[in-house]
Order: sequence, then structure tokens, then C-alpha cells
Amino acid sequence: MAIPYIPHTREDRREMLKEIGVKSAEELLEPIPQKVRLTRYLDIPAQISEIELAHLMRKLSQENAGTDEYTCFLGGGAYDHFVPGVVDHLASRSEFYTSYTPYQPEASQGILQVFYEYQSLICNLFQMEVSNASLYDGATALAEAIVMAHAITQRKKVLVARTVHPEFRQVILTYSKAMGMNLIEIGYKDGITDLQELEDNIDDGTSCVVIQSPNFLGYMEDVRELEKITHRFGSLYVVCVDPVSLGLLTPPGEFNADIAVAEGQALGNPIYFGGGCLGIFTTKREFLRKMPGRLIGETSDKEGRRGFVLTLQTREQHIRRERATSNICTNQALNALRAAIYLSCLSEEGLREVAGLCLENSHYLMERVKKIPGFSLPFSSSFFKEFVVKCPRPPKEINKILLENEIIGGLDLGRFYPELNNSLLFCTTEKRTKKEIDELIFILENVK
Repeated sequence: MAIPYIPHTREDRREMLKEIGVKSAEELLEPIPQKVRLTRYLDIPAQISEIELAHLMRKLSQENAGTDEYTCFLGGGAYDHFVPGVVDHLASRSEFYTSYTPYQPEASQGILQVFYEYQSLICNLFQMEVSNASLYDGATALAEAIVMAHAITQRKKVLVARTVHPEFRQVILTYSKAMGMNLIEIGYKDGITDLQELEDNIDDGTSCVVIQSPNFLGYMEDVRELEKITHRFGSLYVVCVDPVSLGLLTPPGEFNADIAVAEGQALGNPIYFGGGCLGIFTTKREFLRKMPGRLIGETSDKEGRRGFVLTLQTREQHIRRERATSNICTNQALNALRAAIYLSCLSEEGLREVAGLCLENSHYLMERVKKIPGFSLPFSSSFFKEFVVKCPRPPKEINKILLENEIIGGLDLGRFYPELNNSLLFCTTEKRTKKEIDELIFILENVK
């Protein structure tokens, strides 16, 4: 049953003010200068009953619109993938969503097994040796990767491809400044990292090279050549990937990534208001002790029965401060659970089919859109499910027209890349049908 909203009475407020030694609530505001206080009249509606309030809130909630009502071609980090019903059904079991602080050492065997299975699935998908039980999101996972690289190499120079998600780069910048690191961005050519610019900037003082593939613009980096350049100088190779793309593309472990991370929202988590996020973090076994977060292991009790334990937790709350590798507080338990269910249900064949549909749909859209007068493709590199389109009109105007037709358009890239002004990043997942893509093309053909 929902808990109703019960405000304090006047007598309650008088007693609280008396207890803290002030005569009125206004006295609590004295440290705030008058010039920054809100003094205008607030036209707040008269009070209503709880019944009326419940009715109003239901009415307002019905004005929300999502990807069930609108066709979505927006990507850029949060993706409209199909979530099988079994994911919601199993993840909604009360023993999962009501677990008290499931990251603590006293967590139940059930939730520990979930994390163990999640780690196993992620290691298999990424072909990496070790996975933790998840971090907050893709951005913090990537930032923790550069901190880990610094701890391993004791170097402070970090090279980050400009094709890495712009918001991820902002988080990396915040981490790197606090730790006195020197962060240098490497530009791009034809939508992928400029190898020559990387060659010109890397040296023996470089801690790590950070790339994303498929990158933020949707294009697939030359991951093997980037690996050769990085390891030639003894630097660590940090790679951010789209986990769905691994249904088709070479996993990070096979091109010798040292640390591989991802935003895991696409694995069984709806986009909500920007994504049900979880940070995927994997690495090589040799770096296990430097890995942030927590690791669940399998063991057996004295009677030989299989069990699961919190094997590693390198947080200063639990070990000596000087030995802590990270102070990241928790993992995304429910989102990791959903990812584990999603991967288990789809299996390798299912994920391969999902990735194949993403690839097929995006290339069908590309072939159609490049034939529209005024629209063009600024890059020719290979892409997975997103690509850049140069537009004849400001993206804001085009997206407004699309929204009026119940279509969520592409991402305005001018917001992040000034040189890509008047460009949209279009994305297609396995949910997009030929009919929906043709409807998008019809509207774009009539944009004057």
C-alpha cells in the first residue's frame, strides 16, 4: 500500500523550532543573502484532497511518452533495444528487488550467485579473464580504468581518443585532474582515431591509451593497429565497447585489450529517462589485485557443498587506505541481474541475431538516406548501428518535424563536436522495422 503524504502540523513546527532555538523558519535562512532569495509571488494552486491529488498525478503521468508510442532513432549511449518479458518477470522477484544492501559481505547466497553468473557471462562475452560485479555506469567504469592504469604503470600521461563518448571524457577529465594526470585528446580522421596523431603523442611516459569501438560516432576503430602502437611503448590498452556489438565483432580479449569496459544498459535494461545504467569492467588476470569494485568467487563449505563468497573488495572502507584501489561505493545489482538474465535467455545465437539486425537496419537506413538530395555522409568508415548524417537544415528543426510525426530523431552532434554542426547521429536497433525506416526516409525527403 502506498504511504500517503502527511505534512507536519503547526504545533509540530513550533516544537521543532523551539527545540533548535529559533523563533521562525525564516531565521534559518539568515545566512542566505537577500539578493539571491526568491521574493516573487508563487502562484501555487489551492490545496486539494488526497483523492484529487491521486487523480491529478495519474492524469499527468499519462502525458509521458516513450518508445512504445514513438519510433526511436536516437542513440549516443542509451539504446532502445527489445527487452524480453522474462527479464522483467525474473528481476521483479521480491528476493532480488528488496535485498538489503546486496553488495555487503553478508549478502545472501542467491544474490552472490547472481553476481557470479553475471561475471562469468561477461567474461565469456568479452573474452577477458576477470570481470567485477559491475560499477555505476560506463563513464565511471572508464574513469576507474585510467585510475587502475596509473596504479599499474605509475605513469601520468593519458591519451584519450576524441571519438570516445564526450560525457565519458568529461568524467575522465574530472578523475584525472584530481590525480594530477595529464590528459591529451587524440583527434580523428574519417570518423575514427587518427593513428598518426597517436604515434606523435605517445611515449614512454604514457600510462594508457583509451579508445571506444564502435565509437561515439558509430564507427569501428582499427583496434589491432591501435593495440600495436599502445603496447610498443609499454602503455595499457583501455577499450570501451558496445556489448551488443560483441554478438558479431571481435571481443576485446582477442585483440589484447588490458582493460575493457562498457555501458551495459543495452543488456536487458530499458532506457527510462536516459538509461538503466551499469558499468561493465573487465581486465586481465595479472591485474586482478588492482581492479576496482568487488569480485564474487565460488567455493565449497566443509561438507563439500557449492557456495559463493565475496572474494575481493578493494575499497578503503574494508581494507587499509593505502591498499585501496578505489572508493567506488557499490555496484548496480538489479541492472547487472537484468543483464545476466538477458544474456542467459538470448545465448550466443540470440545475441548474434540481435547484433545482425542492428547492423542490417543501420545499413539499410544509410543506403536510403544518402540518396536524399541535401543529405550526405561525411565519413566512409565501417559502422555498426549508428552513423553520421550531414543535414541541409539545422538538426533541431529536423528533429522537431520528426517529433510531430511521432519519431524521435537523431542526436545533434554540434552539441559535442563544433565541426559537425548540422549533423545528426542516427541509430537503429533490432526493434526498427523496414516500414519505420521508410517512414523516416519519407519525412526526410520532404524536408525543404
